Amino acid sequence: MSPSQFSSAGEANISTTQLENGFIDSASLVNSEKAVHELLQQTPVHGTDDHLIEFSEALRTVAKALRRSAEGKASAQAEAAEWKRKYEIEKSRNQLLKQKGNSSGGHNGDSHCGCIESLGNGYTTNGHINRCCGKEGICCEEVLLDGEADPRNHNKMMRKASFKLSWMCKGEKSDQHKHDIVSFEKGDITTASRSSKQISLKWETPPQTVLVLTKPNSTTVRVLCADMVRWLREQKNLNIYVEQRVKEELLSNSCFFKFVETWGDDREFSDLHTKVDLVVTLGGDGTVLWAASMFKGPVPPIVPFSLGSLGFMTPFYSERYQECLDSVMKGPISITLRHRLQCRVIRDKAKHEYEAEEPILVLNEVTIDRGISSYLTNLECYCDSSFVTRVQGDGLILSTTSGSTAYSLAAGGSMVHPQVPGILFTPICPHSLSFRPLILPEHVTIRIQVPFNSRSPAWASFDGKDRKQLAAGDALVCSMAAWPVPTACLEDSTGDFLRSIQDGLHWNQRKTQSSDGLRDL
Repeated sequence: MSPSQFSSAGEANISTTQLENGFIDSASLVNSEKAVHELLQQTPVHGTDDHLIEFSEALRTVAKALRRSAEGKASAQAEAAEWKRKYEIEKSRNQLLKQKGNSSGGHNGDSHCGCIESLGNGYTTNGHINRCCGKEGICCEEVLLDGEADPRNHNKMMRKASFKLSWMCKGEKSDQHKHDIVSFEKGDITTASRSSKQISLKWETPPQTVLVLTKPNSTTVRVLCADMVRWLREQKNLNIYVEQRVKEELLSNSCFFKFVETWGDDREFSDLHTKVDLVVTLGGDGTVLWAASMFKGPVPPIVPFSLGSLGFMTPFYSERYQECLDSVMKGPISITLRHRLQCRVIRDKAKHEYEAEEPILVLNEVTIDRGISSYLTNLECYCDSSFVTRVQGDGLILSTTSGSTAYSLAAGGSMVHPQVPGILFTPICPHSLSFRPLILPEHVTIRIQVPFNSRSPAWASFDGKDRKQLAAGDALVCSMAAWPVPTACLEDSTGDFLRSIQDGLHWNQRKTQSSDGLRDL
């Protein structure tokens, strides 16, 4: 097919699918792009024919322009659907508030203050509108129920312990009047925006249920788990949840552990966060990563005990577990809100982002590498709608600040405090000496695209597992997840972070330079 024939055929195809308002349907754009791609496969390009090479490059440019146009329209449709959903939620919420106001005939001016904390998704408190006086800086309620919830489930919801979060600020002149840092949905923590301030957790009602997660294949952990479960039951009278594997190990030692509970199917586990007040991990940082990956939504506060080789996220010592757990359950305690990345793989055959695969949450990082291929990775990187760069090298790391001391640090990235809001953009052995790591703001959406002219596919792994292949045209979209992972601190988030890099990495530890003073005569 000659260039003139392709041009006339393309114009005929586009003209037949043109809409009344002058825009082109996204399906026609995708079909046109596929037609160009098929033509590229069929065109015999010889290395000595400069005209054919130039023509093939022009066709690739046309294909890329068609794809960007289709992606732009799909993105606009997704944004319009999201705004429509938010409008419907706000409309239903206003109607519910109006009904509450008409039924109660007005509120007592002494019972509430003048500011209202927005909960989102139409959630209201049990019996009254959630209001806050702003004295503590972060709002909370004992029980938060859906506006359409069944009142018969009230006693079941009351089983979960309630708590209050407040800023750990010294002095009177602090920003405690802000209310948009941490909000509550049905009693769980979600972050509307981030803050690097120290956060304190204080129990309003004592914890009743504890989930104990352990590192497998360790005799020391198995013995400690049995002692801890026995102590939590006899001394604290708590309900204990464990994995099925751990329950079998406990029952094989003694029939005393018949009281321990576990979950059966995925549906029962998805509701586990509504029952568990506290999560205790026995292992290293890998056990904390495993605990975070189990919860796809809200995560209960985690108390991590150090029983592994790495301890960047495990500040508690197992030798004093009784003292530590007793202090945690009494409160107040300092917590670190560790942000997670939400990652979605969008295949080239998908017509829009609604056909993306199931989202994956990572606490450390997502890595895109070349796998076993001998070719360099070829990745196009976008930040929101802006082109960032083209990665050519061994790969790329998108890391959270909690994962800054993991793979990103080994690849040359910086160590970052876990509560600093940001996403680390770190190349792996780039084919350019000027390619240095970046730290991007936490509110952006990063898109990693494998171009059509890539010589080999790429591979993506999420916290070191769930490895997926990214073929030509596939994309990986990453953004900050709404649900953070709250971990208890031994001292506070800053003190624990500095101690972890000093003990784990021996950071800047050297002999003091000797003095060259005058000798005594």
